[in-house]
Amino acid sequence: MSQPYILVLYYSRNGATAKMAQLIARGIESSGEFEARLRTVPPVSPDHQASQPAIPESGAVYCSEDDLRHCAGLALGSPARFGNMAAALKHFLESGTSLWTSGALIDKPCCCFTSSASLHGGQETTLMTMAIPLLHQGMVYCGIPYTEAALNNTSAGGTPYGASHVSGVNGDRGFTDDESSLCIAQGKRLSLLAARLS
Repeated sequence: MSQPYILVLYYSRNGATAKMAQLIARGIESSGEFEARLRTVPPVSPDHQASQPAIPESGAVYCSEDDLRHCAGLALGSPARFGNMAAALKHFLESGTSLWTSGALIDKPCCCFTSSASLHGGQETTLMTMAIPLLHQGMVYCGIPYTEAALNNTSAGGTPYGASHVSGVNGDRGFTDDESSLCIAQGKRLSLLAARLS
């Protein structure tokens, strides 16, 4: 039997959200109870045709319905797009009707993470709107408590609704210690809740 896993599902255009996914995965795996399974989704094609290869050339592989169905928990990440998640991720989640009708995700813990170009680039609304479809699936939402010192100290990303990162207008702003710490802490907390709920 394979080790139980927590799915870290994200969409990333310029790499910041992918880096967050890796930090969250490190937090998940620090407990030793779960593998972190990193997955992504293909971009939405403007001509409505499947124009992307079946397997990405680099990075995480594309998520399948089975990846979602059998996970012990879910960390969902997207860049902020006008205060909402990226269309590619939304499109993927909207195809999950069979998961909803079967109740496959009920009572599994979940969390969200995001990155934006600017400090007030819609991080909190992106996190909250990402949570809505997960709540419809019956998942249990996991934020970041203020017992995490970095949440009080951060002058960049980081919210009680989930980890976040300010990437800069050109996407060249590195991660602060607080942003990295909060990503890892969120992964640890998600793993702890998954262990308690499974």
